[in-house]
Amino acid sequence: MRRRRSGSFLHIVLLFVPLAMTAVAGKGRAHAASKLQVVVTVGDLGALAREVLGDAGEVTVLAKPTQDPHFVDARPNLILSLNRADALVSMGLDYEIGWLPVLVRGARNPRLQSGEPGNIVASTMIVVQEIPTQKIDRSMGDIHPGGNPHFTLDPRNASRIAQGMATRFAALAPGNGPVYQKNAAALVARLTSRERKWQAAIAGFRGTPVVTYHRSFVYLTSWLGLVETDTLEPKPGIPPNAAHIGRVIEEMRARKVPLILQERWYPSSVAEQVASQTGAHLVLIPGMTAESARYDDHIDEIVTSITTALAAAKNSAPAQAHKP
Repeated sequence: MRRRRSGSFLHIVLLFVPLAMTAVAGKGRAHAASKLQVVVTVGDLGALAREVLGDAGEVTVLAKPTQDPHFVDARPNLILSLNRADALVSMGLDYEIGWLPVLVRGARNPRLQSGEPGNIVASTMIVVQEIPTQKIDRSMGDIHPGGNPHFTLDPRNASRIAQGMATRFAALAPGNGPVYQKNAAALVARLTSRERKWQAAIAGFRGTPVVTYHRSFVYLTSWLGLVETDTLEPKPGIPPNAAHIGRVIEEMRARKVPLILQERWYPSSVAEQVASQTGAHLVLIPGMTAESARYDDHIDEIVTSITTALAAAKNSAPAQAHKP
């Protein structure tokens, strides 16, 4: 939930981009007649958009799957992709606040501006969790005022987003509307089928306490029936400190917490230390669907990693480590 202002490099680039934009302006309309050109911010949205569009569209993902989406380098090629796009699909809830607005401004594409049909925000299609009820200030860390933006880790939200994409894409390219709706329905049916298997796999572990590195897994743990007891960050976006980690270790020992979850794009040294001190299993989660991979395979990898770790903890039933 950390934010970073785009660097001066991008502002220099924007001084030279307008002439290039003039040369390519308007090309998005030609694409829309055949294949809808869609730009998405992150890999999960990219995987869903590819399935909904099928052969009737093309998808460009701005953030690499190995990048923390809070921090994306604003590169000139991203501006050109946005300039040519018929639609932009973002997560919303200030997830991309540190880099996306300046790219959209630099792209000079009226179709992607806020309020336009081509500007599609995925968070408007789901039920948002952890919307703050109190006044937000910087002492609380990097809290998202609109709620927790890590909602694509719940496949039920993915189904809602796929259906929403189909409707919004159909409004932009009506001739392809039936294709988008059919593709979305097929994806939702596949996710529903696989969800039954995922829920069966996790059934024996419901209610298990877990610790996470960042407040990223609320949708995932809620869906799987796990109980998130603490985070290694003392506050969202604030790096771990010794006093906080010491308290977390004591709590984990007391509650016999068997699992730590962390995205792979964060440094793992602190989580590894805590796992060693407590006997918990550390599972490093791929934060976003990889390029050209299927979203449901991404979720399957996550669920399999979690259930494998929980089964190992249960079968070995080791005494909690009590190292000083």
